[in-house]
Amino acid sequence: MKEDGSAASRACRYALKPTRVSNEDILICVDVDAASTMEMKTTGSNGKPLMRLDCIKQAILLFVNCKLSINPDHRFAFATLSESATWLKKDFTSDVESAASALRGLSAVTSSCGQADLTLLFQLAAHEARKSRAQDRILRLVVVYCRPSVKPTHDWPVNQKLFTLDVMHLHDKPCEEVYGSLVDTVRRVSEYKGYIFDSGQGLARSVFESMSVLLSHPQQRCAQDDLDTPKPLIAHRYMKDSRTSEKNGKPTRVRERRSVRERRRPRSVQVLPGPRGLAKVRGCVMFYVYRYWFLGVLLLLLGRELRNKWA
Repeated sequence: MKEDGSAASRACRYALKPTRVSNEDILICVDVDAASTMEMKTTGSNGKPLMRLDCIKQAILLFVNCKLSINPDHRFAFATLSESATWLKKDFTSDVESAASALRGLSAVTSSCGQADLTLLFQLAAHEARKSRAQDRILRLVVVYCRPSVKPTHDWPVNQKLFTLDVMHLHDKPCEEVYGSLVDTVRRVSEYKGYIFDSGQGLARSVFESMSVLLSHPQQRCAQDDLDTPKPLIAHRYMKDSRTSEKNGKPTRVRERRSVRERRRPRSVQVLPGPRGLAKVRGCVMFYVYRYWFLGVLLLLLGRELRNKWA
């Protein structure tokens, strides 16, 4: 009897409380600087190189279709970013045709916009987030940023976290200052765990893979460091620089302290403590579910296209 009681107590100790997942209002903001018209290494259906903005449109449209197939109660709105943010489609909607129509009207400017001020964008997102909360929903802001060497600026208080922020940075050459600024912005602004993806490969595949990870719900996702995905070189360099401290005028790397037991065990099989470990495993499982759901829908759409083409 005592053994049964102890087993029951252990089971209760590691149980996770059921939580309700809110429906999402997703505001997608696309950078329309001249850098968004750069050609990618991927060719389109006409045999010509695919423009970065066209690839972004396709990835967003597939993202909308996949999110609505998971939960048809999600809603979407669109904005653009030049020197500041402006609405492209203000009213949140669950209609795919309405989203596709808004994306068809998305075009880039002919000249470089210079600075990118995110303050107005955050103000718009915060205003919409308050309305979403009144309807028992949550708001997420997804920013697709295309400028390789221009750091985005903002004037936003630290204690005001009303929405979740995800960022995708597409560029030709990495810039540690821009990447570091985006990472700090996500940490400063995001309510739940925000993701940031840095892609300098010029391949459409990297854009679609990042969008597939963004299918994960902010209330169900794990930390980005726990995802089993390859990280760009610039992310490793930034983390390395952030772990250094000034000591006697020389940079000294701060090493992570590990117990003797942990040093004997590889990092990949470390035992995680109780509820935290279960939450981490649940987040990783949801990541793979959303990822392969996205790839499955992509293959289905490609199959239909080929069947219609050869019919």
